[in-house]
Amino acid sequence: MTTLLIADHDNAQLSDQTAKALTAALSLGENVHILVAGHNADSVVEEARRLEGGDKIIVADDVRFANALAEPLTDLILSLSEPYGAIVSAATVSGKNVMPRVAALLDVMQISEIVDVVGPDIFKRPIYAGNAIQTVRSGDRKKVITVRTAAYPPASQGNSAAVERISAAAELFEGSRHLSDELSISERPELTSAKIIISGGRALGSSEKFEQVVFPLADKLGAAVGASRAAVDAGYAPNDLQVGQTGKVVAPDLYIACGISGAIQHLAGMKDSKVIVAINNDPEAPIFQVADYGLVADLFDALPEFEKAL
Repeated sequence: MTTLLIADHDNAQLSDQTAKALTAALSLGENVHILVAGHNADSVVEEARRLEGGDKIIVADDVRFANALAEPLTDLILSLSEPYGAIVSAATVSGKNVMPRVAALLDVMQISEIVDVVGPDIFKRPIYAGNAIQTVRSGDRKKVITVRTAAYPPASQGNSAAVERISAAAELFEGSRHLSDELSISERPELTSAKIIISGGRALGSSEKFEQVVFPLADKLGAAVGASRAAVDAGYAPNDLQVGQTGKVVAPDLYIACGISGAIQHLAGMKDSKVIVAINNDPEAPIFQVADYGLVADLFDALPEFEKAL
């Protein structure tokens, strides 16, 4: 079976989520073609070419794909879909926006956020906030799949895949317009690709405490900063830092949870971390049930001491 993998990128850099989704796509079959749809994205094409396992890079360079709007990108994918047995994307913001449209228009069921490929038509995916793993079999003629990339390592580099440039149709459905970008800029690593994450919860009490206690430690460790939903809802941290079922799903080498009780919603987004450290003054906090190391202490005492020790 030949698989079409949709590259996730910003026209300048290929998201590392694509390399992880490629690992999943290779489990479906040996032949994987990677679609890079964008505008002036030659640097992305070069990155995609180097990924081991990609047989061909299909490039659609058109201003209509510059901002990854779902409607024209869906039309493009549909026009290319005929020879492919599966269409795969990482479960990123873009993937979650585009793939349901592709599945609906192909009249097939989307298989969301898979964590394992058992066979060409059998997949495993988490349900109930990650508390159970569901095994599903699809009888659809084409599989439309999103991948929970926290479950997969990135594909290695060293390849030199062939590049095929195509022209998009003269008319593509454009039901929305791109008005502007408002991006949060940080020198810290991005959450979904960081090897170390320090997350704060509602116990921090304010955004000022977040900046005073969590940020300096994160900077010393070269870590990304995350937050629980409770902290985000209280206005202590911006929405793009939220880790959990309704936020970002992460699996770093080290996850430090500070003042986070361990609600199911949060655990669903971080329990695949390799090492989990919990700091909480409540010894009964659920977070300690999944933590590899737990410290029952006041985070306002523990974190400054941790920082001084580095």
